[in-house]
Amino acid sequence: MAPVEVEGLTKHYGDVVANDALSFEVEAGEVFGYLGPNGAGKTTTIRTLMGFQSPTAGTARLLGADVRDEGAHIEARRRIGYLPESPAFDESATGRELLDLHAAVKGDERRDELLELFSPPLDRPIREYSTGNVQMLGLVQAFMHDPDLVVMDEPTSGLDPLKVQQFNEFLRGEQRAGTTVFMSSHQLSEVRRVCDRVGVIREAELVTTERVDALLRRSGKFVRLRAAEPLDAGDVAMDGVHDVQVRPGDGDDGVTEMTFTYTGDVNPLVERVAGYDLLDLDVEEAPLEEVFMRFYGGEAGA
Repeated sequence: MAPVEVEGLTKHYGDVVANDALSFEVEAGEVFGYLGPNGAGKTTTIRTLMGFQSPTAGTARLLGADVRDEGAHIEARRRIGYLPESPAFDESATGRELLDLHAAVKGDERRDELLELFSPPLDRPIREYSTGNVQMLGLVQAFMHDPDLVVMDEPTSGLDPLKVQQFNEFLRGEQRAGTTVFMSSHQLSEVRRVCDRVGVIREAELVTTERVDALLRRSGKFVRLRAAEPLDAGDVAMDGVHDVQVRPGDGDDGVTEMTFTYTGDVNPLVERVAGYDLLDLDVEEAPLEEVFMRFYGGEAGA
């Protein structure tokens, strides 16, 4: 039994389809990234998984508890940590009072450890917190009872770069300890650092679910070349070349700069451009942002 099992999950808001027949699993001990732009349906999925709303069709199970079975799902949530996209804590309470309340419900054996890493000002009212401090308080409450599964919606929102780095290192440690994590994000470079697999959601539909490294391999390399002669897109026209951008040389230098994405064996590409008067040729892994845009733009994987 996988910690997260989603089967045909569908959610409508009137005539608006927010999730359309989603099916996937999150394996035990993995960090699963749920990717998509704002409005794609990420938060709707998470709210349904957490039992805050009922699916229109299909179902999902967290730690074996069906989201449609309120009693079983409430019991399972004692072993689940949750961080919403915008934590809505009682702003009149202090951070310490908020954590004490959560501790009374689900325990707090890891509170001190987490407060050393994430350090919200516990004795100040939450209404005085910055966005980053609210997020750090949310991270502490999500993990402090040592849950088996953690569900997070944009977990690094509002954190400064140092805290983001600390969070990523912490998450890798949680993975080694066997904690299962399901996290949504649009920070693709961050997801690449911490996630084993990703699911890409586009306009309420799941486009693909696969390992990050496999997604990158399938989505190609980013190629940048400079040639001491005029070139155009036709000069690199071959199977696997996509999204060619050309900047002709200015003045008398005749230098052409060209970039494109390439899927396939690099050797034929090198043979193709070897006959040109090249000044530079860089072939590197495609930025994950560009990989995602290929999926979101509909070019990949139907």
